[in-house]
Amino acid sequence: MAEKLDDLSVALFSELFMADQLARSLMAKALPKGMELSHFSVLNHLAHSNGEKTPAQLARTFHVTRGAITNTLAKLERAGHVHVRPDWDDARRKFVSISPAGKRACAQAFVEVAPVVSKIVESVGSEKVRAALPVLRSLRENLSEDGQ
Repeated sequence: MAEKLDDLSVALFSELFMADQLARSLMAKALPKGMELSHFSVLNHLAHSNGEKTPAQLARTFHVTRGAITNTLAKLERAGHVHVRPDWDDARRKFVSISPAGKRACAQAFVEVAPVVSKIVESVGSEKVRAALPVLRSLRENLSEDGQ
């Protein structure tokens, strides 16, 4: 029984890893010129968040190092897509918010990505995708708990 469960686990994670790689490649090709997947992810998160976030909060959200998120935020700030300001009460901390240009860039990225993603969902079938979402969400939640 354990061997069958191991086979199932290996098959599941093999499919997840391959799907992740293919999805990232597809998204990277569909994003506007100069926008990286990490930029789009941060902009999308900030566009749908209420208020500002600290770099540490963003690093935890995306499960990356503070150095990685600092690099991404620096690129987004140079592009005018985010505002980074100091915390007035604690000079060691910063706050990040999306700028109007960042909102426009995120919206444009969605315009370019949507047809590509929609084509995949249509090809798989919306009912299958709908059925897979709770399973994928549960996997994500369990993986997130294990990573903490």
